[in-house]
Amino acid sequence: MLSGKTALVTGAGRGIGKAIAKKLASLGATVVVNYSGSKEKAEETVAEIVAAGGSAEAMQCDVSDFKACEEFSKAVVAKYGKLDILVNNAGVTRDGLLMGMSEDDYDKVLDTNLKGAFNMTRHFSRVFLKQRSGRIINISSVSGVMGNAGQANYSASKAGLIGLTKSVARELAGRGVCVNAVAPGFIETDMTNAMKEDAKKKLIENIPLGRIGKPDDIAEAVAFLAGDASSYITGQVLCVDGGMAI
Repeated sequence: MLSGKTALVTGAGRGIGKAIAKKLASLGATVVVNYSGSKEKAEETVAEIVAAGGSAEAMQCDVSDFKACEEFSKAVVAKYGKLDILVNNAGVTRDGLLMGMSEDDYDKVLDTNLKGAFNMTRHFSRVFLKQRSGRIINISSVSGVMGNAGQANYSASKAGLIGLTKSVARELAGRGVCVNAVAPGFIETDMTNAMKEDAKKKLIENIPLGRIGKPDDIAEAVAFLAGDASSYITGQVLCVDGGMAI
């Protein structure tokens, strides 16, 4: 249980982030639902959490903006006095083959997916160190473990998250802060639902368990890493991918 804990989930207005926010709230955590531009979606997440008896608040911040994250961290601590769980989930895609990929498409993905996690971790790390406790969970991807054609930018950002996770885990372990990553595989989201059936079928053929994962599968893994049961686990990457990365 996470009663009395305060959690921040970035990019929690939809998909995996939303599922994570709802799961942590269901376990008793007060959840800060972060969003960049989708205020309506974030407020929907909050409303669902509150309707289920949980506690949550939507707070805006562009994770790719270093100074904005600094001000955001101050606002969160001023409001709640602490932060126990940070889930760096916010991410974007700009898929395309390397030969045709623009500099902007590369930079946008790295700035949000990788630099965004650095920004949030950097500004909240002092809070965790002072508390001598905390959980940081970075949402990577099977693409960051295996690579994926047409996703050089996305794969690079998610592989970078794994390196960031391991390095920060070493730096903060002495103060009782555990830092881990979850690497989702092919998960059912708005993006995958929009795929053509033949393309989806081809992807499923590469999943040993033979099915697409659900956002709740990722949320359960995050909940484990956020709780006391994982207190001796740090610097690890938990692949929740149906066996894709075997």
